[in-house]
Amino acid sequence: QDQLQQKIICPGPVTCLTASPNGLYVLAGIAESIYLWEVSNGNLLAILNRHYQDLTCLCFTDDSSHFLSGAKDCLALVWNLYSVLQAEPSQIPDPRHVWSRHSLPITDLCCGFGGPLARAATASLDQTAKLWEVSSGELLLSVLFDVGIMSVTLDLAEYHMFCGGMDGSIFQVDLFAWPVQRDRTFQTERENGKVFKGHRNQVTCLSVSTDGSLLLSGSHDETVRLWDIQSKQCLKTVNHKGPVTNAFIVLAPANMFNPDGKPSVPLPKFSKHLHGTESSDEQGSEGVTLRLGLHQQECGESYLEKAEKMYAQMYSTREKNLMGDQEHLTLQVSELEEEVSTLRKINKNLFDFSARIITKQAK
Repeated sequence: QDQLQQKIICPGPVTCLTASPNGLYVLAGIAESIYLWEVSNGNLLAILNRHYQDLTCLCFTDDSSHFLSGAKDCLALVWNLYSVLQAEPSQIPDPRHVWSRHSLPITDLCCGFGGPLARAATASLDQTAKLWEVSSGELLLSVLFDVGIMSVTLDLAEYHMFCGGMDGSIFQVDLFAWPVQRDRTFQTERENGKVFKGHRNQVTCLSVSTDGSLLLSGSHDETVRLWDIQSKQCLKTVNHKGPVTNAFIVLAPANMFNPDGKPSVPLPKFSKHLHGTESSDEQGSEGVTLRLGLHQQECGESYLEKAEKMYAQMYSTREKNLMGDQEHLTLQVSELEEEVSTLRKINKNLFDFSARIITKQAK
């Protein structure tokens, strides 16, 4: 059996968890707070308290520059990771956008491709799923259903939005429908060919394959189903011994089936205290700390000061190499003067030789 790599005790029950696509950061929702850890050293970089009720979902943009949070307070927040990392621990940074159009708790959110220019979808118990633009914060689309929505996802090309309902239905919303309407009602009796039917309880998670042909869904009916999107047929059912809370499709790593392909670097324990405020017995670990922007006053010499000192040393060494000491410089000057004298002799001989040739031809 595979051994447990690391057991990390968190400050409270974790309601949602996600990692940045670049693998550098981990976000966790604990009660109404968002905890941000750095994976390489386990430092707790920030605790964000801008939600008023428990967190329900978290996700990053594909370039790891922003992350989104949703909670039972009906709010979805967009955070700029750079701004969060720059802020001092005593300050709570402001989110880039506050989306407050939902009237009941948010149950799920997902983000498309494009970094800050991506579009994000939110699902809520108010029976709506909404599509937003991350850069401007503008509401692009709101779809009203006849049941509460528990999960939402987009296909890779963002042609469709898939929404999982409390009654077990999965709805397919076409994002290229014409005419374009910001507020739309999904009427199940009219959209018969756009509903996946099979689950007997609420659909908690959805995931689309990279080629856009398969849909994976998990439900509280203790099953995971794989669907063919075009025909809406269930291709496979996997039974579990309890409610399914999360399931998603990922590209298999190259060494997935290699028996020797195990993590070689141990995962550090995640700190329970903000970085820079730990007790003295927890500061014994060695490492290099790089803090963007403002630095703490008690940290001694900052990274920028160290970089400036190193640059000054490098510059002085380069100047010494270029100029050299006085003795070496005098030697160089004498060598150059001798070379110039030799070149002048060669030039004079070449001139005399050319003049004789020309005068001979003239005669």
